[in-house]
Amino acid sequence: MSRGWANYSVGDFTLEASWDIEPGQVTALFGQSGAGKSTTLRIIAGLVQPMAGYIEIGSRVVFDGNGGVFVPAHRRRTGYLTQQFHLFPHLRVGANIAYGLADGRSAAGQARVQLLLRTLQLEGLEDRYPWELSGGQQQRVALARAMAPAPAMLLLDEPFNSLDAELRRVLRSELRTMVVQSGIPTMLVTHDREEALAMADWVQVIDEGRVISEGEPLDVLGQPGRGRVARLVGVENQFDLVIESHNPKDGTMICMGEGIRLEVPLDQEGASPEFGTAPRVPIESDAARINGDSLRRVTVGIRASDIILSSRDLQGSSARNRLQGVVSGVEAHPPGYTVSLDCGRTLQCHITGAAMAEMSIKPGQELWAVFKASSCFLIQD
Repeated sequence: MSRGWANYSVGDFTLEASWDIEPGQVTALFGQSGAGKSTTLRIIAGLVQPMAGYIEIGSRVVFDGNGGVFVPAHRRRTGYLTQQFHLFPHLRVGANIAYGLADGRSAAGQARVQLLLRTLQLEGLEDRYPWELSGGQQQRVALARAMAPAPAMLLLDEPFNSLDAELRRVLRSELRTMVVQSGIPTMLVTHDREEALAMADWVQVIDEGRVISEGEPLDVLGQPGRGRVARLVGVENQFDLVIESHNPKDGTMICMGEGIRLEVPLDQEGASPEFGTAPRVPIESDAARINGDSLRRVTVGIRASDIILSSRDLQGSSARNRLQGVVSGVEAHPPGYTVSLDCGRTLQCHITGAAMAEMSIKPGQELWAVFKASSCFLIQD
């Protein structure tokens, strides 16, 4: 396991980090560039000394600000994959991977190298030099080298950012399996939501050197309940609306704003002790006052991937929200596309390339946006 905390300052920037990672678990640090994610890895690796803190890797204390303990980086037994890779240019791929092994030329050492070559799809490249490899291949060699000596902790700084989408998905799965089977506690730095969801057991959202939200990935990144977190994790659709009515029987409420009307999950104020029996309760009967200050305002979030596009109104479906609109823009969003649909407010919708081709979507086309009430969630500042 690895646990600890650290405080670090440089210039006007202050970092307050803490973590507790069990064997075989992955904690993801999620946030924008400059938030302090990579600095946290460097502190754990021993490349940066914090002003105060305590760091334990395995059963060994490698830093204790109060006890005067500072174990240098080369003795901490961490596998560290940096964004720059730092491969040895004079060593071939096989020798780079075997570098950290006690005896890379032994049968056991060579077996370990061959296992990593197969797992990371590097077979046939073992005799090449780093400069003969693509960026993605170099990154996989660096990852193999970090994992080769079975480190006490694995530190991964954007480990898949040079890979194409398909290879990224495959290697995520392979690496996740290896981490679990090896029991190595792992800290992953990423700004990719899908990567955090696929790899992590726990996620910390970091902003300006501080953890502003943490928990299980689906809870934190799926439907984030705080405005700053929602913006950082990329909730594409956020609408400031007012509550028109509560429907405790269905566990929903109606929210309205300029050009849009949504059915969303019930807020706490609308919940009733007689849940399931209360009638629909109008909050404001005068439609002219919908945008007035007398109504409670809320921010509703909807992920672009939760919206279905249809060429017709899907009447009779279980989806409570069906909005007609006109396509105002189409942009590539690998591995698919983002469609902007003007429904009175602009909705961002993600679709696959196959759906794009089948529907022949283009600007000016009329479509329906369809999504469940449960796909909506409330965001608090």
